[in-house]
Amino acid sequence: MLGMGGDTTAAVAGDLIKDTTTQGFMKDVIEASKTQPVLVDFWATWCGPCKQLTPVLEKAVKAAKGKVKLVKMDIDKNPEIPGQMGIQSIPAVIAFVNGQPADGFMGALPESQVMAFLERLTKGKIEDEGANLLEAADAALAEGDAAAAADIYAQLLQEDSSNIAALAGLARCYVATGNFEQAKKTLAMIPEAKQNDAAVAAARAALDLAMQAEAAGPLDELQKKVDADPLDHQARADLAAALNAAGKRMEAADHLLAIVKKDRKWNEDGARKQLVQFFEAWGATDPATLEGRKKLSSILFS
Repeated sequence: MLGMGGDTTAAVAGDLIKDTTTQGFMKDVIEASKTQPVLVDFWATWCGPCKQLTPVLEKAVKAAKGKVKLVKMDIDKNPEIPGQMGIQSIPAVIAFVNGQPADGFMGALPESQVMAFLERLTKGKIEDEGANLLEAADAALAEGDAAAAADIYAQLLQEDSSNIAALAGLARCYVATGNFEQAKKTLAMIPEAKQNDAAVAAARAALDLAMQAEAAGPLDELQKKVDADPLDHQARADLAAALNAAGKRMEAADHLLAIVKKDRKWNEDGARKQLVQFFEAWGATDPATLEGRKKLSSILFS
């Protein structure tokens, strides 16, 4: 989670808030609003309410941390644009999105109402960006790039420290890199009411399985045990845990399915329970989960 220095913060604020002219309106508002919402504050030096509203707008835009820009236009010096837009009373604030006026208000609203206006304006965009980032982080983790995934999850948490999916994802990154203690601490940060969230349950299952695999021992030794005694169900279950930790999901599932098929009651239905834990850790849409569930159903209901 990287912080910004004072100079950078000032530069960012300067880019977010600017004055414009009739000549600059196309670039500063129309074009700029194609990448993020732009508020246009129509004001004049003689307007008392304008002097009350502008500082409130600036504070709110800075608090939004780059999700929206503010462009100020003096209507006395630049009458053409407000005239074309039918602005007859000031202060007037018009929000532009994708090059078009999207929303607005008249008069000097209190800070709470300005903040609510910005939240309404940016909410859909923020949620879309967050969903895209979360999807990118999940994809990076699935591809084995835990470091890249962790950076994205951290970015999401910097925006919203209560993002449950990002916390769970970060915990999985720690699991992937063998930092089990940090994974436990991250999961402990999640409120009790959210502990049964699917993403949290998956992260917890991944942690449990990784710890089981570490305790089970080296993969090649476990394979030798199973080869020497195919009925050694404990060795086979340990081998499944090790294979799962190595990313060989379907092989891991097949070993547990073999136990279920041979002795459903072994270890109090332990093989099936561990298989269900695999499915939880992998996620409901993972190909190995789908195939494993299909095979399990075939065994149980044949």
